[in-house]
Amino acid sequence: MNLQLTLNNFFSKYGVFLKGAGTPVMVLAALAMVTLPMPALLLDMLFSFNIALALVVLLVSIYTMRPLDFAAFPTVLLIATLLRLALNVASTRLVLLEGHNGGDAAGKVIEAFGSVVIGGNYAVGLVVFLILVIINFVVVTKGAGRISEVTARFTLDAMPGKQMAIDADLNAGLINQEQARERRGEVAKEADFYGAMDGASKFVKGDAIAGILILFINILGGFVIGMSQHGLGFAQALEIYTLLTIGDGLVAQIPGLLLSIAAAIIITRQNESQKMGETVVTQMFADPKVMMVTSGVLVVMGLVPGMPKLAFLGFGLCGAALTYFTYKRRQKATELAAVEEEAAQTERIESESKDLSWEDVNQVDTIGLEVGYRLIPLVDKAQQGELLSRIKGVRKKLSQELGFLVPPVHIRDNLDLAPNAYRISMMGVAIGSAEIRHDCELAINPGQVFGQLEGQQTTDPAFGLQAVWIEPERRDHAQTLGYTVVDSATVVATHLSQLLSNNAAQLLGYEEVQQLLDILSKESPKLVDGLVPDILSLGVVVKVMQNLMNEGVSVKDIRTIVQTLVEYGPKSQDADVLTAAVRIALKRLIVQEINGSESEIPVITLSPELEQILHQSLQSSNGENTGLEPGLAERLQKSLSESAQKQEMVGEPAVLLTSGVLRTTLSRFVKHTIPSLRVLSYQEVPDDKQIRIVHSVGQ
Repeated sequence: MNLQLTLNNFFSKYGVFLKGAGTPVMVLAALAMVTLPMPALLLDMLFSFNIALALVVLLVSIYTMRPLDFAAFPTVLLIATLLRLALNVASTRLVLLEGHNGGDAAGKVIEAFGSVVIGGNYAVGLVVFLILVIINFVVVTKGAGRISEVTARFTLDAMPGKQMAIDADLNAGLINQEQARERRGEVAKEADFYGAMDGASKFVKGDAIAGILILFINILGGFVIGMSQHGLGFAQALEIYTLLTIGDGLVAQIPGLLLSIAAAIIITRQNESQKMGETVVTQMFADPKVMMVTSGVLVVMGLVPGMPKLAFLGFGLCGAALTYFTYKRRQKATELAAVEEEAAQTERIESESKDLSWEDVNQVDTIGLEVGYRLIPLVDKAQQGELLSRIKGVRKKLSQELGFLVPPVHIRDNLDLAPNAYRISMMGVAIGSAEIRHDCELAINPGQVFGQLEGQQTTDPAFGLQAVWIEPERRDHAQTLGYTVVDSATVVATHLSQLLSNNAAQLLGYEEVQQLLDILSKESPKLVDGLVPDILSLGVVVKVMQNLMNEGVSVKDIRTIVQTLVEYGPKSQDADVLTAAVRIALKRLIVQEINGSESEIPVITLSPELEQILHQSLQSSNGENTGLEPGLAERLQKSLSESAQKQEMVGEPAVLLTSGVLRTTLSRFVKHTIPSLRVLSYQEVPDDKQIRIVHSVGQ
């Protein structure tokens, strides 16, 4: 027990180092074998390890599901070849130095292969060795090398098509980004693997040639050393050194042949997850007619006079039995498939006759972006498309500014759009569209430039500014003229950001508000539990927050919002009244978002007469925004628009200051016509802020 615990501790501490040290140790051992003399016992152990390594590699290549599952095979093949060549050098040194002392002078393994395997007959051994070399070099290695070359070339040629197929599946929505990344990785690994196999096959070929040369060098060197240095006769030297050399060659060639077969098996496998044995048996014996004809031929040959009846008739009867069982199994599978097809047909009929259900209704995307086919490179990372990362940045920025998580943007291609067009939708309804040029950059006129640019005239889709599509190499020139230059991905991302900001209230629903309340409940559980549903329903809370978003107020300070609702909820259930109370509680945040940390707020006011008229209009219409006389509404809109433009020209925010009764109505009045104008009530001005009236709008 203590020993087991000690071993576990040792491997837990040093297991990583031992795993990583295997290959360097083997390479260093090969160098040592080449340069240093080795005892016969150690050489026997290394020859046995070499044979075992070849068997392991062969079995792994047979049982592996896909060639890429054994992607380390080229490296293993190289290391095994180097090990075998180093063993050849070490064994050659030992044979030439100690061969005159007897058959086991170079080790028991070489003696066994030289005497037992070939019966001690060096002529037979030489023939067997040459046959093995011919099989390895001419048949297995040459065929595997040719397949490696062709497969590597075809794999590289097919890479662009496979990449395009992955991109098409991604754009069609059949796979997601993670699956596309994995498939691109598989394509790259496949090309690398077959390219490495093409090179590894050259090692096997060179190893076979080296085996022949080493054989003749050893025999010739043995003659010279045995006769000149040890005084052996010609026949005795021929017998001793030839047997040892052939035994040495067989010990090296058999593992080499096994590795060559393993390489041939790996390179001829299809790159699909399947067991080789099951696939071969299934494809060879799937049709019983093949075995039936083969069995008939064998039986006829067995009946021919002079033929060995036991062999031919035995295999013929075995083939007939295999044919019978294959036919029965195939018939049973056909019946089972017919039953399954009948059941599937019945299910289809039932589903067709079945009434529609909610599962047949497709849900719309909260936020959608559709692109024409020429804009696909913008959303494809494989083609250096940057729009995906830009959209992620837009979502992060808006989520921080608005105070809740902006939903993901579902991107897909749409062949019904113009090739260079895109369309942004929210809840299935298009809220913006434009045409861009993904191979150009947009030079936007910010209001004052010092020259004209040649290019395609257009307008910025986000803000409606005048702009020009220019070539990327003219970017610096456009910037020197005062233009703001952005790429096409930034154009789409900015347009998306602007539309989402203007329609943020539609993104804030029950789920999002509940998430905000759940987050707050972790810090202030009593505060949240006292609000919903005891004081207000979740629907009223959602409506208040949507009102805030419609008026450009973020919900980042959720704690203050909930505290205000808890305080004023028992007094009123009206969402507009509660919104006004929340705005007063958030007045510091609202003014800071409008005017920053400035101590003075420039404001536009209404004349007392005009405010009195608007009050009377609202009272006569019961508070609805329908009581403004059309002529008065037109004049009011024109005056407010002119005042807001003057504020923008001097670089100051446009703020309309009015009474709390009029604030909500005027805010809705100017939201779409004068979006830059913010409407505040007198109660929403913090005590530490000074008011500076810059314009007064009269009747």
